[in-house]
Amino acid sequence: MKKVYHLSSCNTCQKILKELNLPDSFEIQDIKEEEITKEQLEEMEALAGSYEALFSRRARLYRERELNKKELSEADYKELILDHYTFLKRPVIINNDEIFIGNSKKTVAAAKAAVHG
Repeated sequence: MKKVYHLSSCNTCQKILKELNLPDSFEIQDIKEEEITKEQLEEMEALAGSYEALFSRRARLYRERELNKKELSEADYKELILDHYTFLKRPVIINNDEIFIGNSKKTVAAAKAAVHG
């Protein structure tokens, strides 16, 4: 599978997609327009190793809901991501059996090398 989960209203995601210059073989899903399914999230978790790895603590709702004051379990991370798209650390790039999560320079460089390598 070659897929990207992103948010079209996120300038950082747009910049990264432009930089990656993905081949047409990649499916691109705007997670605000097309919600992540339980199956899709489970596929991401299988590659990432945990739901926590996919979870964004930068989401505005993280502090609004005072989640920063709670001990969250893997089940909590999964439910929160399914509950609201902003809890997914973006972008998530899947290149066959590799997954790249987030927007750090190192992650983006690794994704670019994997996609065009």
